[in-house]
Amino acid sequence: MLNINAVEVDDLVVIRGKNVVLPGLTTDVKTGSVTGLLGPSGCGKTTLIRAIVGIQIIKSGRITVLDGPAGTAVNRSRVGYVTQGNSVYPDLTVRQNLAYFAALAGSDSSAITEALGNVGLTSDADSLTGNLSGGQWTRVSLAASLLADPDLHLLDEPTVGLDPVLRRDLWQLFAALAADGKTLLVSSHVMDEAARCDRVLLMREGKLVADATPDELRAQTGEDDLEKAFLVLAERQMA
Repeated sequence: MLNINAVEVDDLVVIRGKNVVLPGLTTDVKTGSVTGLLGPSGCGKTTLIRAIVGIQIIKSGRITVLDGPAGTAVNRSRVGYVTQGNSVYPDLTVRQNLAYFAALAGSDSSAITEALGNVGLTSDADSLTGNLSGGQWTRVSLAASLLADPDLHLLDEPTVGLDPVLRRDLWQLFAALAADGKTLLVSSHVMDEAARCDRVLLMREGKLVADATPDELRAQTGEDDLEKAFLVLAERQMA
């Protein structure tokens, strides 16, 4: 029987130096959904994603990804991870970068064409990646991840620095991937992106402030604006 959770995190503790980044976080990510991981910079979003990927040293806790431990070899082809940092080669063109990653994933040229279109880089396909803007770099990384057609997409702030039209198009792509059975965990510090998610995990100082659908957040706080809803929840937590 298919597990309804693509990711399960149980009492996760991460300590970096003398700082407790995640003090015992428990959550899950539903299969075939777009889950937003939202909160201010420095609240632990990237640390949580790295732990799910399996590249973050943890103090304690348990993480299950696609029915196996995080970071296992069998999951490497099933999990796509787009980092905030640059993960493609600046001295190659966009198309050359994607051709390289397509070869690793066993994808053909049609998959490259589709990935370019999905991230809005068709007109920049033959541009040197090192000459692109930061937002375009992120889109190249996203396109490279799409080539492998993973079951789980872990996307760390993939829409930062993008214009509103492209942000809208990417969120539509995320919804289409989920409708096709893929699972997405998308982090952001832009609260209006919460409205585009099936479910929202709101983080503050390494803890979950809320785990709800956008409509449930509005109902819980009495605020239609999700940024105001987050402030209400954060104030309740502090109180």
